[in-house]
Amino acid sequence: MSKVTIYSTPSCVYCKMAKAFFKENNVEYEEKDVSTDAAAREEMVSKSKQMGVPVIDIDGQILVGFDKAGLSKLLNINLE
Repeated sequence: MSKVTIYSTPSCVYCKMAKAFFKENNVEYEEKDVSTDAAAREEMVSKSKQMGVPVIDIDGQILVGFDKAGLSKLLNINLE
């Protein structure tokens, strides 16, 4: 199984969409709230060079935003 980390904030709609996608597809993930965790925020910016959320790290591959097709490809999920 892939190691999935999502950097998010509680008010982010796209973060909620990504987490719902993970739940629908039984993808385990670690969530890091960058609104309260300065170390996680620095880690996110270091990986993505961006301040926007969500930033999703799948086995070292970085996706910025909710990209359903990109997530599906990296997680080997068949979209039908």
